[in-house]
Amino acid sequence: MLSNRPPLPDEVERAVSRYLSVADRLVPGRIRGFYVVGSVALGAWRSGRSDIDFVAVVDGDAGERDLRRLSLLHKAGNVPAAGQALIRARPAVPGTLNGVFVASGDLREPVTRIRPVASHSGWRFKRGRGFEANPVVWKVLLEKGVTVRGPAPHELGLDPEPGRLREWNLRQLHGHFSTWAGRAMSGRPPRKPLQPAHRVALATVLSPPRLHHTVVTGEVISKEAAAEYALDTFEARWHPLIRLALARRLGLPAPAGGGDASLSDRRRLPHLAGEFMREVITSAGPG
Repeated sequence: MLSNRPPLPDEVERAVSRYLSVADRLVPGRIRGFYVVGSVALGAWRSGRSDIDFVAVVDGDAGERDLRRLSLLHKAGNVPAAGQALIRARPAVPGTLNGVFVASGDLREPVTRIRPVASHSGWRFKRGRGFEANPVVWKVLLEKGVTVRGPAPHELGLDPEPGRLREWNLRQLHGHFSTWAGRAMSGRPPRKPLQPAHRVALATVLSPPRLHHTVVTGEVISKEAAAEYALDTFEARWHPLIRLALARRLGLPAPAGGGDASLSDRRRLPHLAGEFMREVITSAGPG
């Protein structure tokens, strides 16, 4: 660990150290850079609720043997987080290290042209793909990424493609989140294994305001900050939903006196979330 970097929360420090210890046994000498991004870098990481997002730099080409070992790293490096989730009978796995592996020779490429070596998120491991190699994550990496191993981010020659940041966020809003909102308003709203639709809706509802903020300002903020932005930006009729989503994000009880009876109806809540998302997407402008 570097002594001149901003301190990581103790729990994050331990999790990263364990993960890299496993990595150095499975792929010795190959992980030449390791950077923490996401909620940790944005100052919004919450113990027991947040994941730990990273960008890892792999030295040299990755062959079949390396990919198999990175897949094993995904499992072995996250054993403590998975174990805690099982003990607490939680379908989500907070504390999981999720990230993307990029070849050192590709770092100077425009981010949308980078083909990652691999990535993993939650229970999923992907070869040759990684959503995290995108203008938003690269902006956070360059400006706020926490260096655990390797040169500082500003020495990597990164190209986050700032000219494409607004376009990229609009495409996400009008693509992924528009589809999500449509499903939420249908009779078959999105759900995840062991997670009912209303919980998935509350976990998702703050993402479109976050992207909206980036479209408008060019800056990337956390979901918690996006809740405050949404309260300042969108009509008061949405405020009870936003406050409920923020409370769930922080692990707090539902706010008293929410003022919207539909929030207590779990069957209605996904539809309400979809309606709010549609308004956010329309407000952001055409994609």
